[in-house]
Amino acid sequence: GSWSAKAAKEAARYGKVNMVLPKTDSYVDIPPPSTWKLDPEASYVYYCDNETVHGVEFPDIPDTKGVPLVADMSSNILTRPFDVSKFGVVFAGAQKNIGPSGVVLVIVRRDLLGSPLPITPLVFDFTVFDKDNSLHNTPPTFSVFVMKRVFEWLVKQGGLEEMRARAQKKSSLIYDTIAESNGFYLCPVKPTVRSRMNIPFRIAGGAELEAKFLRESRQQNMIQLKGHRSVGGIRASLYNAITVDEAQTLANFMKDFQRATWS
Repeated sequence: GSWSAKAAKEAARYGKVNMVLPKTDSYVDIPPPSTWKLDPEASYVYYCDNETVHGVEFPDIPDTKGVPLVADMSSNILTRPFDVSKFGVVFAGAQKNIGPSGVVLVIVRRDLLGSPLPITPLVFDFTVFDKDNSLHNTPPTFSVFVMKRVFEWLVKQGGLEEMRARAQKKSSLIYDTIAESNGFYLCPVKPTVRSRMNIPFRIAGGAELEAKFLRESRQQNMIQLKGHRSVGGIRASLYNAITVDEAQTLANFMKDFQRATWS
């Protein structure tokens, strides 16, 4: 996906990058693991668990045959339980499901500490942060405080199992509306890898009708529905802060809009 491509480009600054899958202009599926070109001698295997731009999410944790697995979970962490022991590193920007932007949650397997590249700045050396209890310098205290409040709220709501159930219910409301629209709404992503967090879709009537959809949805107090600038269209983001009722409101609007504009 888009974020994985950006990560590969950055990683190439520091070492040799082996592309497990060939580059593509269309991110609508995750090829089967049997087609992946994994290097058993690799330092790690990186992937983005949920690609927000194209709406593709890994349904399962990849099997890297013993090579340390590094995952960017910025956009879907805290939306389902996962086995931490299967990862070498998990990192997540807070801004989707954890709290305000400007802080990152990082989980590192202890045996991977202590061997940074010589050029690694101290602020990116996990060993330093482990030694200093994440206080190598002054942290963004307000953002960390908000994270604490979010964690407390999540536990009261029922924890990760409850968040998983809500995510499934919210995304199903939108995907079902798309599927039942008789081709008025179109989602290009293969059903088996569709994101529960980010649902991109197009309207069969084209850009003019999509612009009308965005204008009228905004009048109904539904904002930030415009698709990412690199792909266009419409995108519904259903992070933990979005309620099931709000997802239902969007689904109802989609049905009303179709009835009013398409015969």
